Amino acid sequence: MAVASAHRRKKSKIGAFFHRLVDWRVEDLFSKKRPPPRQRTIYVNHDLPPDAYDHKGKLKKEWVYTTNQVVTSKYTIITFIPRNLLEQFRRVANVFFALIAILQFLPEFSTISPGLVLLPLIVVLLITAGKDGYEDIKRHQSDRHVNHSKTLVLHGPGYSNRNVTGEKEKKFSTSIPIPVSLKGKNAPEEDAFAADIEKQAHQQEAQTPDTPPTLVVSDEPTDEPDDPQFIDPPNEDKPHWKTTIWEDVHVGDIVMLRSDDPIPADILIIATSEEENVAFVETKNLDGETNLKSRHGVAEISHLRTPEDFTTTSLEIEVEAAAANMYQMHGAVSIKETDMKHPIDLQTVLLRGTVVRNTRWCIGVVLYTGLDTKIVMNSGLTPSKRSKVERKMNPQVLINLAILAAMAVVCAIVDAVLETKYYPKQAPWMYGADRSDDNPRINGIITFANALITFQNVIPISLYISIEFVRTCQAAFIYFDHEIYYPATDTPTLARSWNLSDDLGQIEYIFSDKTGTLTQNAMIFRQCSIGGKIYGGDNVPDETREGEEVIGGGTDGDGTMVTPTREDPSSSGAAGDESKEKPGKAKSMESSSTASPPLPPPKVNTHTRFIDSQLQADLSQQNSDSNSQHARALNGFFVCLSLCHTVLASQDKDTGVITYKAQSPDEAALVQAAADVGFIFRGREKEIMRLQTPFADHLEEYELLNILDFTSARKRMSVLVRKLEEGDRRIFLLCKGADNVIFERLKPGQDELKDKTEEDLGFFASEGLRTLCLAYKVIPEDEYNTWADKYHDATIALDDRDEKIEAASDEIEQNLRLLGATAIEDKLQDGVPEAIADLKRAGIKVWVATGDKLETAIAIGHTTNLIARESNLIIVRGGEYGSETGKSAYEQMYAAIDEFFPESGILELAEVYPPGENRDTLKDSDRHRLRRMPTGASSIAGHDNGDRPGGFVLVIDGLALGYALKEEFSKELLLQLGTQCEAVICCRVSPKQKAEIVHLIKDGLGVMTLAIGDGANDVSMIQAADVGVGISGEEGLQAVNSSDYAIAQFRFLKRLLLVHGHWSYARNGNMIVNFFYKNIVCIGVLWWFQIYCGWSTTYVFEYTYLLFWNVFWSIAPVIAIGIFDRIIDDDILMAIPELYRTGREGKHFGTKLFTLYMTDGVYQSAVIFFLVNYAYWSTTSRTDGYDGYIYEFSSTMVFAAVLAVNLFNGLNTAAWTGWVWFAVLLGPVLVWGYTAVYSLISPGWFRTDSFGNYWFVFRAALFWLSLPLALFIAVLPRYVAKAYKFMYHPSDIDILRTVRKLHPDHDITNDPRITRRLPGHDDDGRSFVSSRASTDGYQTPRRSFTAGVGRPSLDTRGSQVDMATGLRAIHRGFDFSQEEGGVAIRRVQSRLSSRHQSRVSLHAVEEERNPGGRRGSISLFPNLRKSIKERKASAPGKIPFQSSSS
Repeated sequence: MAVASAHRRKKSKIGAFFHRLVDWRVEDLFSKKRPPPRQRTIYVNHDLPPDAYDHKGKLKKEWVYTTNQVVTSKYTIITFIPRNLLEQFRRVANVFFALIAILQFLPEFSTISPGLVLLPLIVVLLITAGKDGYEDIKRHQSDRHVNHSKTLVLHGPGYSNRNVTGEKEKKFSTSIPIPVSLKGKNAPEEDAFAADIEKQAHQQEAQTPDTPPTLVVSDEPTDEPDDPQFIDPPNEDKPHWKTTIWEDVHVGDIVMLRSDDPIPADILIIATSEEENVAFVETKNLDGETNLKSRHGVAEISHLRTPEDFTTTSLEIEVEAAAANMYQMHGAVSIKETDMKHPIDLQTVLLRGTVVRNTRWCIGVVLYTGLDTKIVMNSGLTPSKRSKVERKMNPQVLINLAILAAMAVVCAIVDAVLETKYYPKQAPWMYGADRSDDNPRINGIITFANALITFQNVIPISLYISIEFVRTCQAAFIYFDHEIYYPATDTPTLARSWNLSDDLGQIEYIFSDKTGTLTQNAMIFRQCSIGGKIYGGDNVPDETREGEEVIGGGTDGDGTMVTPTREDPSSSGAAGDESKEKPGKAKSMESSSTASPPLPPPKVNTHTRFIDSQLQADLSQQNSDSNSQHARALNGFFVCLSLCHTVLASQDKDTGVITYKAQSPDEAALVQAAADVGFIFRGREKEIMRLQTPFADHLEEYELLNILDFTSARKRMSVLVRKLEEGDRRIFLLCKGADNVIFERLKPGQDELKDKTEEDLGFFASEGLRTLCLAYKVIPEDEYNTWADKYHDATIALDDRDEKIEAASDEIEQNLRLLGATAIEDKLQDGVPEAIADLKRAGIKVWVATGDKLETAIAIGHTTNLIARESNLIIVRGGEYGSETGKSAYEQMYAAIDEFFPESGILELAEVYPPGENRDTLKDSDRHRLRRMPTGASSIAGHDNGDRPGGFVLVIDGLALGYALKEEFSKELLLQLGTQCEAVICCRVSPKQKAEIVHLIKDGLGVMTLAIGDGANDVSMIQAADVGVGISGEEGLQAVNSSDYAIAQFRFLKRLLLVHGHWSYARNGNMIVNFFYKNIVCIGVLWWFQIYCGWSTTYVFEYTYLLFWNVFWSIAPVIAIGIFDRIIDDDILMAIPELYRTGREGKHFGTKLFTLYMTDGVYQSAVIFFLVNYAYWSTTSRTDGYDGYIYEFSSTMVFAAVLAVNLFNGLNTAAWTGWVWFAVLLGPVLVWGYTAVYSLISPGWFRTDSFGNYWFVFRAALFWLSLPLALFIAVLPRYVAKAYKFMYHPSDIDILRTVRKLHPDHDITNDPRITRRLPGHDDDGRSFVSSRASTDGYQTPRRSFTAGVGRPSLDTRGSQVDMATGLRAIHRGFDFSQEEGGVAIRRVQSRLSSRHQSRVSLHAVEEERNPGGRRGSISLFPNLRKSIKERKASAPGKIPFQSSSS
């Protein structure tokens, strides 16, 4: 593969200036220059300090905060006209037309009325402005929907916000009042479009069963802040929460948020409804991660809970200047009465773009609004995008301007010479030349200006009107295409920017988000391996599974799962119903503190998520001697699933529905799967975990002793629990984690089970599933007590705490017994693997940028076909260049190229080395040791590691990416390495880094890029790409509002590019060159006539023929090409994605094609003029002696030119439909009819030179001789060239079009000669099949995935190489997502540690009171039930996790 930057040469100064001119952004003139951000102090319920005012008593600018209004639109009423005109006059042609129009206002150059001269330009500007205005009105309406979202803000007497906010921007959508009568009787206050957007935004939420059950509102008033008495009361005489729209939220406002509320600004947490003052938020809009994050309030102000509390308290908050860094924030808050400062960091702040989950209410104070919020600072301004075809047109227009200038100069010089030469000779045409206003010596200048006017059609103004019209029709075709319409949400594909349709046919790189774009963010438990036996679930029809998702519960972004009844009210009703948001109290298993009899079995839906009849049969045999060992393994497996987690469970007291709330959707899916089998986790009361099993008539109870948290380094999670049964108080360690981590900690003697489980893991990975291994061990009491003391000491150590905790955890997690493995599907959007596979076949490289961790990114890469079955993964994690600790990202990339791409020539480039270094010095440096670390792990993958035929995929994390993009040399190295790989996956990246990745490819390679996403974290990436596509999904409409195209499903992208993009690019390119051609024919005829008229710029045609040339005579065929042409049928383009290559390579439009058509136009104009000129012995064929009439023979030229250009345009049309026939025939019919009618108009009506012209023209034999002869000779070369190419050098499209024409019933999709390479086929470069993959570096095309065919089985055992450590391994599908080191888990750990300390102290007292007595912990739990029933079942031997009596 060629080096990526080989084509990038240093530009000349003129070229650099031209590119700067082309890349100049109009929006820079209209964007306000914001002052640099400064540190701010926010006063809550307190006056601003005196230093906030200047000497005149006016508030200083730095104390005025930005409004919370966020605007993605480009125009306002004031800026629309100047900004739109500036954008339109970026077109060189528009500037030219304006100058020509101004020139004709001078009497010396006037041809017709000056007003009529301006009319075409005004029409072009108005049509374009109307289109741009319509698009921007839609953006305004979308902005209105976001800015008018509602939240609750503190209002009332005793509290006021003294902080000052600037004025909101005037927007022209809200400035135009809409009469109520136009909205209908029952219309809401918002406009219909905004209501429709709101419906789309919440439709998915309304259908999702994962919403918590409807809470019951207590009739008695409470002191809870979300009590209805405090929300919008009729009397506002007390402090209360007032419903306020987002754009009216100000810095310093006190806001109350409730569960599932989006967060309107960056807010400091004051108090929450949860224990330990914790709030859970979903951050997938910011970082793409699906697991919930825990945030906590500032403890010192957590007593502020009700509206009245804020009337007696004043706060002073100091925070840093607004910054785009989403992972850091510093500040302090103090209560004015105490003046003690308390720290603020990112863990105490809720960022705009996130959503509150699993938290009933949360109160906070607004720190940053609008443009100062972190998510907005990571987004760019709405760009003014221009298509690549339009950008290429500018040089072609400049070429035509140069031709026009040359023609004008020639006319000026020759005319001046001739006038000067013949003026003294009293030439008859020089009569009156001695007047003062007609000086032969300066007439050359006048002739130059007249020539510009005469030949101005070289640059056709109607071309721009035609392009706008055609693109509008193409946008309508996309909108009405039912193949990319999503009926589930009634969402068609929408073209929000109409001028980029042809760019869709030239995409080379796609940058995609993961969460919500490729995946549905729903985890489904698919299979498991227990004791060496696979349980894959019963073969449930797809319709039933879909019903289960709607009825039976599942996971959404917050990891919430519901086990409802069929009548579960949580799965019905409108998502936006206000009653849903009212506070209430559900019976929570976490908050019950009184002893009670065993709860009745919960209501479980009959359509459960995981059903396996064989599993149920095996479980029922636990008491039989034949299969008791396997049944015990099953019991232990599902008990481990039910207890090894941090899930919370609550049960609605009215419906009996249990709701699982987890920080990770993975955990929720595992616990739900155990519940489906019958092992139902009933919740946790403090440290007591309750479990209902299918074999017991009471709840089993376990005491939670310790949680060994999951981290990316540990790749495992463990819990230590004590069983609370009379006679059975064993302590268990339950562990789940990656296969390699679990296997190396197993107790010896389990080789057979380990090998079988390893084989099953490989099978699960080949299906694209995410895997986990489960294991356990029984820990003796004394051993646990000794270890618990050691672990407690590690948790309170001041030095090397993390290392000591890890050492203690590793010590206890040894000698485990393997239970089995799970396989979860991160459910993809429908058709994603097939779409990505076909996009790769089309030659498009797909890069994925996600905020998820590395393992998740790799797992999604496998399931989506982004990573092929034999791919080799290059993993780059990072450190900073020059760091002494570990290998830097630069060194890892260098090592990867040196090892895997040594022949690429990349390392010969000087641009990839630091200043002053080269390949020799870098290799000799001790600082850059690029050899792979000897880990001994290479044998895992085998000797062919790195040589597998699947190519390479680069996986790079956000830290390494940040360092790689920091320096120019490392950025160049990343660019080179990325282009050598088939795909690139970037994980843990910020929104700003997503945009930087797009610019790396877009600016570094100069290729067409497309970015697709569905969340606010994708906005910057969407705006940075040439084409931005937004998915209207669960993450709101932020991405859609900023996009150029809006689709409902990722799979629609395939048809959008391969069909609509390919068609639009081919149509527009063909239309433009044919437009230039037809005008050259017309102007060429005028030009050749100058030889015979003294170069005086005289028209050979009657002026109206020239006036109507681009209006009637020749416009229809080119419009028909742009709208109706079809290079090949859509089903073939979908079946054979390799055909997209012609668009990627720009073969449908370019300077070469432009030159060819211009040459054809010059040739045809010469044929038409000179053949007619020499066919007529004079300008007329009349025999009555009046032979000086020029319009007779020039009318023959007009007819010949019109017929030639219409027929020529028809020859360049691939699909001759009825509309194309109509368009080709329309021009000739109109010109014949016009000539007949116009010639009948006598001079008595108005001045005309064509009266009676038809009588002489149509009756002349020379007319009927010249017309067909000129037409035949003019069109013959193009006809012969097309026939020769089709017969001897046909393209793939030519062949397939012929097959479809001759054999319309032939199934091209399933023809192996077309869609599959034949065995033993010789790659001679000439055949249809082999011609597709010769130079692209892509694999041979294979058959597309068709509807109804299941996902292919992917062997994902391709090797992966971690360049940071040198570790080589085989991927077996491990992935698990959970917040690491979050506030919630830290506080649980702290509580357990305190409990351990109390236990130690109590045991010491017991030893003093009862030396040698038996230690027990049951006395610690006075509220435990005393009526624990004995099990009646008995079995030979102790069953894991069962009481000793069983």
